[in-house]
Amino acid sequence: MKFRLFRRRLTISSPRMAVRSALPWPLRWVMGALMLGFSAAIALWAFEFGKDIAGLDLDAKEELKVLRAEVSVLREERDKAQSIANTSDSLRMADKAAQEKMAVQIRQLESDNLALRDDLGFFEKLLPAGGADGVSIRSLQAEPLSDLQLKWQVLVIQPVKGAPVFNGKLELSLAGTLAGKPWILNMPGGAQALQVKQYRRVEGVIDLPPQAVVKTITAKVVDGTTTRSVQTFKLK
Repeated sequence: MKFRLFRRRLTISSPRMAVRSALPWPLRWVMGALMLGFSAAIALWAFEFGKDIAGLDLDAKEELKVLRAEVSVLREERDKAQSIANTSDSLRMADKAAQEKMAVQIRQLESDNLALRDDLGFFEKLLPAGGADGVSIRSLQAEPLSDLQLKWQVLVIQPVKGAPVFNGKLELSLAGTLAGKPWILNMPGGAQALQVKQYRRVEGVIDLPPQAVVKTITAKVVDGTTTRSVQTFKLK
């Protein structure tokens, strides 16, 4: 019987044996973690040491500096381009405003030119085909702006087409009453120089003294000592 038991222990069918460590499981986990950490530290040190030996880290730093410099240059170029674009927009808007203003002025000039042509055509119809040489006062108007100011306007024409330029003077005189007494006032500053090619419109404002009442205004076109034309306008 004892032999059988001894033989069973020596054969494959003998009972299995388990070898157990004397260390507890938590301690073994701690030891494994320490080994893994130590291995990772060694691997990281080897990697950094290898980069230093190969010069890869230095190249990366230099490349990073170059890239940063390029980024700075690109930003400056972008800012300059943006500034130029803003200036271009401002100039374009200013040019557009100037063109619009010029267009308004051109339309105004065209309107004035058309009015002048109409006036010229009207005055040309008034001129006879022939006649005595000289100038004449075609129209004289006056109106009070206030008790102390009087506005006047004189239209002088040459009665002959193609007549030479007339160089003379225009004289004005006012007649009425001042404080109830007869009163006459000549143009302040004396006669006004007058130059006429075909027609000339002359106007102005005369200051009146207090209590003055203007009844008539007389205009004269004078050539030297010769009076070429005279016209009187009565105020209401």
